[in-house]
Amino acid sequence: MTTIVLLHGIGGASWAPVLPALAPARVLDWPLPGFAGTPMPAETSFAGWAGLLRDRLDAEGIPRIDLIGHSIGGMLALDFALRFPERVRGLVLYATTPAFGGRDPAFAEAFLAERLAPLEAGQDMAALAESSIRPMLRPGTPAPLVHLAVDAMAAAPEAAYRAAVRCLTTFNRRDDLGRLAAPTLLVAGETDPLAPPKTMERMRDAIRNARLAVLPGCGHLAHLEDPAGFNAAVRGFLQALREG
Repeated sequence: MTTIVLLHGIGGASWAPVLPALAPARVLDWPLPGFAGTPMPAETSFAGWAGLLRDRLDAEGIPRIDLIGHSIGGMLALDFALRFPERVRGLVLYATTPAFGGRDPAFAEAFLAERLAPLEAGQDMAALAESSIRPMLRPGTPAPLVHLAVDAMAAAPEAAYRAAVRCLTTFNRRDDLGRLAAPTLLVAGETDPLAPPKTMERMRDAIRNARLAVLPGCGHLAHLEDPAGFNAAVRGFLQALREG
């Protein structure tokens, strides 16, 4: 049975509501290096992360995976599938983009300044999580799932968060989308301002064997805002892979 690898977003892992939909497959919830008690790498880069993930798969004797990535984890999933296509059977790119938004270096500098400003002003990760996560979730998101997301980001080491934010600004795989070999599902939240459906539609059109599921009323954390809808989309895709 193919192993499913989960790659979390910059706020840390909050996959608990998704796990029942993945059963009975083996699941590897792989933290970005520096998160969840893992050591910080000497250099934080997509190439470095992809190599470390490949090393983990090799160490556990996992030849091929289904890969689900959220936000910056979706960028890593895309990068990994392009670097090591023989290792990926199926790909789920969720609330992500094929490149960092701005080509002008000034855009990246402004983005970094905005994202890191609360930390520079003395906030800790717990305060940043409270101010960042709650506005992303649509009204009515169950309180335990709100707490799950807030607690995940609060637990992220500041150094790992800072390094991941900087790494994010280096990403650009837009011109490589046509090389993706694995069947691909894209999942977008209807109201997500960070990875809007229009952007993900363009991704879908550039990737062979790709389809897009848009979850109504959801933003950037659809797996928490609408677990049933997210799980149905992913479960259907994985079932098609098994039957194909």
